[in-house]
Amino acid sequence: MTGKRILGWMVGILALAIIPGVVLPTLVCKRDAPYIEDWGKLPAFTLVDERGQPFTEDALKGHPTIVSFLFTRCDTICPVTTAKMQMLQEKTFDAGDRIKLLSFSVDPTYDTPAVLDAYAQKYKADPTRWRFVTGPKDKMKALIEGPLMTSMTDEGGRGSIPNIAHGGYFMLIDGELHLRGSYDSNDITALDKLERDARYLSRVGH
Repeated sequence: MTGKRILGWMVGILALAIIPGVVLPTLVCKRDAPYIEDWGKLPAFTLVDERGQPFTEDALKGHPTIVSFLFTRCDTICPVTTAKMQMLQEKTFDAGDRIKLLSFSVDPTYDTPAVLDAYAQKYKADPTRWRFVTGPKDKMKALIEGPLMTSMTDEGGRGSIPNIAHGGYFMLIDGELHLRGSYDSNDITALDKLERDARYLSRVGH
């Protein structure tokens, strides 16, 4: 066998060894890429977190963020949705700060930073990954009822507990501040998709 034929065989064997390692992962990635909607970019905002520190849109850059809405005096849907956020925190623990969580108060006048801090501790929120946000009511309302498409209307309650209408949906924001969809927190399938979508965005750098 000539040197050229030997060289040709060696190149062929090398190609057979390398091509599956390059092509197959690419095909798998394409097959596993989920469809995630894009509902547009969030505007700039300045609010305050549970530590009393300014919280702006910059805190959402560079990683996907799972978003919920709550108020600490709520004794109906909020404890349930917050427990599900706690579950998502635990399920994405391995992702570290590549996936973060954020809860907006829909009762910002009552939910001061100190009140939100106590609430966060109750649900064992990791302060490096899960933040709680409040602020002036007009600014909160403009952001929550505007681009985040969630009601925060007080429909009147009983005694000192208001009845603030807000949905039990979670939102997903990517690392470029685009709103990528909403997920029904009462639907386990939707929550599984939310986790998968967040993980996918974290892998592709969004």
